[in-house]
Amino acid sequence: MIPLSVLDLSPIVEGGDAGRSLRASAELAKAAECLGYTRFWMAEHHSMPGIASAATAVALAFVGSETSTIRIGAGGIMLPNHAPLTIAEQFGTLASLYPGRIDLGLGRAPGSDQATAYALRRSLGSDADQFPNDVVELMGYFKGSNGRVRAIPGEGCDVPLWILGSSLYGAQLAAMLGLPYAFASHFAPQMMMEAIRVYCERFQPSEQLDRPHVMLGFNVFAADTDEEAQLLSTSVQQAVVALRTGQPMQLPPPRAGYAGSLPLEARAMLGDFLSCSAIGSPETVAREVEAFVARTGADELMVTSQIFDQSARIRSYELLVDAVRQPSPVA
Repeated sequence: MIPLSVLDLSPIVEGGDAGRSLRASAELAKAAECLGYTRFWMAEHHSMPGIASAATAVALAFVGSETSTIRIGAGGIMLPNHAPLTIAEQFGTLASLYPGRIDLGLGRAPGSDQATAYALRRSLGSDADQFPNDVVELMGYFKGSNGRVRAIPGEGCDVPLWILGSSLYGAQLAAMLGLPYAFASHFAPQMMMEAIRVYCERFQPSEQLDRPHVMLGFNVFAADTDEEAQLLSTSVQQAVVALRTGQPMQLPPPRAGYAGSLPLEARAMLGDFLSCSAIGSPETVAREVEAFVARTGADELMVTSQIFDQSARIRSYELLVDAVRQPSPVA
């Protein structure tokens, strides 16, 4: 079966708070570990009322303390928000605490609006244009090759780097540096196939990786029936519409018939957003996952399930693993 990993935004549900969300993330990570998922990643977003993983390295330290074998990492750290030395020290600390378990995915976008980006960096310059140089500088801190400036902890630590992206830019950079590539198809699928092609065609082997490795973001809402899964998916549908209209919100409870109440333009936007998704019973999910992997040639799936109820969220990941482990029915 294709390797499966978990992407968790530590959603703050309506009526909840960040502490509850982070504890729920640790509970999900423990469940994912028991179920055989490869990685548990958390994402850096700022000034979002529905996301508790802004201080990503701190959140990962907590998750690491509650698990023992699953790889944990960032999917990703938005490097323009930080000095590379700071990230080397943070993830060097994590690697010192949890050796052999830390991944570091790097993104070029700020993960926030302009005002928040300024508050983080005290600059409105083109920091994103420095992304390739910042990645190389960060690699140098782990290798101990940046001269007098050293990352302690960090230097000599085994922290595999990944390049994240939703356009051809990240694909080209990952290929040039010989790093694994994670495409954000779970929310920005438009350039997925072209990015995969560019990455694979231009890949240059490196010390870290001798052949291309593509991980694709994928939404899964699995339940006992298609109808129940469709209902579970309406929480993230509401949150996406709110975000795209400039009104980010906490993750709301499911709402029956939600998409049908929207204007055609909003329904089309949701259809695009959910185009890399499996929503349904185990049989439906297995079919959709198999078709997606066959179409894309993905080496790994990074699964996200923004589900309001914690028990239903864990159950979705359980059903997914059970579904993809089953042999395909013979025609």
